[in-house]
Amino acid sequence: MANTTDTQFFKVDTESETGVKIVLSTVYEALSEKGYNPVNQIVGYIMSGDPTYITSHNSARSLIMKVERDELVEEMLRAYIKVNHWE
Repeated sequence: MANTTDTQFFKVDTESETGVKIVLSTVYEALSEKGYNPVNQIVGYIMSGDPTYITSHNSARSLIMKVERDELVEEMLRAYIKVNHWE
């Protein structure tokens, strides 16, 4: 049984950071072009894992499915922290 008094560490490799940024940017743009609210659609995908939240326009759906959802959240959190000067 795991010791519940110790803090677990979660480490994600940052090599793919640039790739994740490109994926998010491409998906955001494709959703916008098709008239969807990109924030709502991306959140829907992250929360549910259902790729139908993402349009297939410009291969956005297949592109976002190549990235783990936790990597998407991590990239967005990094950007939010940077914008708010919390680092």
